[in-house]
Amino acid sequence: MTDRALSVCLFGVPGAHLNLGVGALRAATLGAVLARVPQARVTVFDDGWGERAGHAFVAGHPVPIELVGARHSRRYHRPESYLNMRVSAALGGLGNVGLARIDAADVVLDASGGDSFSDLYGAHRFRSVTWPKRLALLRGRPLVLLPQTYGPFRHPRARAQAAALTRGAAMAWARDPDSYAALVDLLGADVDPARHREGVDVAFALASRPPGGPLRHRLAGWFAAADGPVAGVNVSGLLTRPEGRARFGLVADPGRVARRLGERLLAEADTRVVIVPHVRTPGGPDDDTAASAQLYAALATRHPGRVLLLPRGLDPHQTKWVIARTSWFCGMRMHATIAALSSAVPAAVVAYSRKARGVFACLGQQRHVADARRLGDDELLDVLLTSWRDRAVAAAELAVGTPEVVRRAGAQVDEILAWAVGADAGQRLGER
Repeated sequence: MTDRALSVCLFGVPGAHLNLGVGALRAATLGAVLARVPQARVTVFDDGWGERAGHAFVAGHPVPIELVGARHSRRYHRPESYLNMRVSAALGGLGNVGLARIDAADVVLDASGGDSFSDLYGAHRFRSVTWPKRLALLRGRPLVLLPQTYGPFRHPRARAQAAALTRGAAMAWARDPDSYAALVDLLGADVDPARHREGVDVAFALASRPPGGPLRHRLAGWFAAADGPVAGVNVSGLLTRPEGRARFGLVADPGRVARRLGERLLAEADTRVVIVPHVRTPGGPDDDTAASAQLYAALATRHPGRVLLLPRGLDPHQTKWVIARTSWFCGMRMHATIAALSSAVPAAVVAYSRKARGVFACLGQQRHVADARRLGDDELLDVLLTSWRDRAVAAAELAVGTPEVVRRAGAQVDEILAWAVGADAGQRLGER
């Protein structure tokens, strides 16, 4: 390596301002990279347009990064279109900014939204996720697949494409034991333990940060207003819609279970509930806003002053700050529960895919996974209430286990950067 700054591209985190789970992946990855290599030139490919200035938080302080639009779009004339990048590559570049950033990269990092390297969410999402990987390999740039879930794949063609792209990556990390088993199965005889690794979700390394101004005082005041436990509840707009339940083959109705859970928690006189939306896509099928507002209305009417609906506008760091103040957390969004677990807060998850069990297994918390694909309303509620009652035991387990998982989340970034910048710099990273 020369003395020039390390050039890093990050893909797979679009819509980070709308989906706090994706935002957590983005923020945690950028925070970890820039804390270790402050002079790095980092380009985040997002769903915006053109080149823009952005920032990431490192130790609570904003650090400049660069943003470049990239999308699976029918506006083929736009340079942000992946197809435009592909055609530009075949014709010598044509001044395509995104392609030039890829060409200049020392390493291309790809998060696939944590769980989107799959055709589970449809063909369009799968193509959107695979395009950056294809372009990086096409341009001969080192591609590192950050810790994520591989599959499931419903169609053989999608599985074959995923296997080819994964084989072409310089490194591929899985985010839990179950995901690593899926990665091994995907690669077959081509598995190389030096390149194909089991890690943990990068969001375990996300730093919390309090909101600014009056909102911090309002939230802190609400938490401090009484001595009893506070239960956090995240309700997914996707899982409360009939089409969402049908897509994932759910037996239970998570929205109905969330209301019953809230009522049971609030039947305990000293318990309060904070409702935490994690996806804000107005009018979109994933939006948690309406489901959260409905849950709040149902509970707050009967229990005034004991239920708080988290306002919009908080970023992933600030949302984690709130979740860390709960006594127990129940989430339908995977990264909402990771915010709890990484803060050593006991958590349960309403699962709609296999990814939840693997992530909870990293901390020995599998018993707190309530699988809505096989449990009815009553059984699902029983798992959640058992988790609530056993929160003291879980808290003791997390007090021991969480620091090690957070350490691993940072150590895997050290390994990736050491590999990216070369052996000499890697040794310096190890001596940091």
